[in-house]
Amino acid sequence: MDNTVINILCLILLFIGILGTFLPVLPGLLLSICGLLIYKFGTDADLSMIYIWAFGILTAASVVLSYVIPARTNKKYGGTRWGSIGSVIGTIVGIFLPIPLGFLIGMFAGVFIGELLHDSKDMNKALQSTKGALIGFLYGTGFSFVVGVAMFLVVLLNMFNII
Repeated sequence: MDNTVINILCLILLFIGILGTFLPVLPGLLLSICGLLIYKFGTDADLSMIYIWAFGILTAASVVLSYVIPARTNKKYGGTRWGSIGSVIGTIVGIFLPIPLGFLIGMFAGVFIGELLHDSKDMNKALQSTKGALIGFLYGTGFSFVVGVAMFLVVLLNMFNII
């Protein structure tokens, strides 16, 4: 296959991967890392393996952090273990809901319900905990977005022999 076609395919995968960092219907960084790997091994690119390893580790970290950060920020905003467990359970249940952004709605509902199960009289605490989960989600999404953009830029710059 021609290098130009492979390069275009890689850039498309990387771009769709960036979109997937904030659109839940797309696998995000997994598409980006596929684009990076196809570029490295499908063309005669001289991209260093350091980039492959670094972005592989950052992608794995992003997958883990997307579940851990909302639970941790939930606690920072006064949430309890009940809210953290609710966050994880809600996210998993939400993935299977046939609604847009089901995982996100599930996560927030899980935190809120978990906190209310812990202390049904303190709705303000449940709302603060849910706010913490939202902030955590934004941090995780922001991290993934930055990693995706960095992958795209590394490939693009390498295509033009800048790096």
